[in-house]
Amino acid sequence: MLEADIVRRAVRAALEEDLGPGDITSRLVLDPQTTARGIVVAREPITIAGLPVAKEVFLQVDSTLLFETGCEDGDQRAAGARVATVRGSARSILSAERTALNFLQRMSGIATATRRALALAGAARVQISETRKTVPGLRALDRYSVRAGGGTNHRAGLFDAILIKDNHWRLAGGVSAAVGRARLGRGRDEPTESSVEVEATTVEEVEEAIQAGADAVLLDNMDRPTLQRAVSAGRGRAFLEVSGGVRMEDIPFLASLGVDRISLGSLTHSVRAADLALEVEPG
Repeated sequence: MLEADIVRRAVRAALEEDLGPGDITSRLVLDPQTTARGIVVAREPITIAGLPVAKEVFLQVDSTLLFETGCEDGDQRAAGARVATVRGSARSILSAERTALNFLQRMSGIATATRRALALAGAARVQISETRKTVPGLRALDRYSVRAGGGTNHRAGLFDAILIKDNHWRLAGGVSAAVGRARLGRGRDEPTESSVEVEATTVEEVEEAIQAGADAVLLDNMDRPTLQRAVSAGRGRAFLEVSGGVRMEDIPFLASLGVDRISLGSLTHSVRAADLALEVEPG
């Protein structure tokens, strides 16, 4: 579930940016008594995410608006399907329209891409996850959208999991030194029981990380032959994650290797917005 306070703050910031002191066009063109009905329609097959956020947008603009949903986040909808309906002041509906759709389109786009990635993985028991390449300030919404699409969230930030990247271990004196310090310090110097994950780009680094006691290894930007050797070296000895430049078309191959998780930055950093529209009529 999305925390209500996170949704309120995200919506408030978005409305301050778009609506500001008011929608001058709607105020000038529409009588205050004019009412309307807006229908949110999917224009392509999508997985829905963001309905609670869209509702919050409309209600922050005008608490008298009536917002009703025809489905739930995580549901799949065909092109032409009605997703939600909003009724009330025409001025208010038009003032909230773009902001509500921006959230709904982005979040549904992430959920749809996640669902597609899972479908490409087929029967493989592999997690599909996002990375930290999210829109600043909207990470909680991006992560929620991944879950709505059936994905499994990666770490929320730098504070809740140990991931030793190449810059860390190079500055710490090597893979073994970095893993040793992380294992020694967790629970003693830092209040975390997190597993220790290490980023590796070669089979030798994978072996060193596991020998040093790493619980998980992130196989980063490896070509296919190297990746196959790395998985053979680490399977059954550590949790294996593949990341770095992963494309949708790579997923069937990666899933067939038997890795535990595939993380895709593209789920959030360059996702295509889902095609949704608000069709407004008098009412």
